[in-house]
Amino acid sequence: MDRAALLGLARLCALWAALLVLFPYGAQGNWMWLGIASFGVPEKLGCANLPLNSRQKELCKRKPYLLPSIREGARLGIQECRSQFRHERWNCMITAAATTAPMGASPLFGYELSSGTKETAFIYAVMAAGLVHSVTRSCSAGNMTECSCDTTLQNGGSASEGWHWGGCSDDVQYGMWFSRKFLDFPIRNTTGKENKVLLAMNLHNNEAGRQAVAKLMSVDCRCHGVSGSCAVKTCWKTMSSFEKIGHLLKDKYENSIQISDKIKRKMRRREKDQRKIPIHKDDLLYVNKSPNYCVEDKKLGIPGTQGRECNRTSEGADGCNLLCCGRGYNTHVVRHVERCECKFIWCCYVRCRRCESMTDVHTCK
Repeated sequence: MDRAALLGLARLCALWAALLVLFPYGAQGNWMWLGIASFGVPEKLGCANLPLNSRQKELCKRKPYLLPSIREGARLGIQECRSQFRHERWNCMITAAATTAPMGASPLFGYELSSGTKETAFIYAVMAAGLVHSVTRSCSAGNMTECSCDTTLQNGGSASEGWHWGGCSDDVQYGMWFSRKFLDFPIRNTTGKENKVLLAMNLHNNEAGRQAVAKLMSVDCRCHGVSGSCAVKTCWKTMSSFEKIGHLLKDKYENSIQISDKIKRKMRRREKDQRKIPIHKDDLLYVNKSPNYCVEDKKLGIPGTQGRECNRTSEGADGCNLLCCGRGYNTHVVRHVERCECKFIWCCYVRCRRCESMTDVHTCK
């Protein structure tokens, strides 16, 4: 590495250290930057130079082989968040500052990461779930020495029902343990009532994300027997696709619970007449109501929905009426040119026609 590169890295580290001092609470989500980092970059920089808090750096140094799984977990969470909200007013957009500023210097999701809203709840849950999923998958693939398949399911089953545990069950408990160790920041280390409420909320939503992965574990079986019969079955536990986990968390988001901004012995529902209804560990919680995301707010980093493409015939969230917040929409015609009716000509080339089509595109005013 030349002198200029070393000087640049030193300045980057100094900037990151200053940001940690100035914004210790906001820094908790900067590990998410790994999800948009170019392949191999985190590994080249090493644990000490990544946008992680001190606990995360220490864990990373002790288990550097987990860095690719951490990066993949962040990528999974970001991708699923954007997929689940792609047609809504808030579309889980990564802020421009996060992609242009030095690594981790700006929170990936901007205002939403510390706003205490339903969107904050979903971000923390889906990112924690992504970390569990990627680490567990890496264990099952044999990429790490300290974890592998779930050994508790190697023996047992039901002889009378003709099946037994075998194969390689996903060790989701290890993935959940690592996710807790890497993400959960002790409440006692924070100051200020507001920070404690938000941190307690984030810790709860982290766990709700992990519970979603565990809840959707399924059992796969393979038959053994003469001539394809199913005299005996070998079964193992496997995680669901992350898309399915994302759908469950989106449903939890739609039914999330607003909690009081004051913590006594435990978190309570905001509405006094509902406080006897228990809060479950797989519920998503939020403190503050969300803005409507309709109009641009540069101070909060909300882009608004002007210029977003909408579906004129849909009654759902992607419909022009809802997405455009009643402002109406513009329609313009887009001309598409593509190759079509291709035929193979002997010998040896393909001949195609040039086809044109016109499509109406609707964008919010």
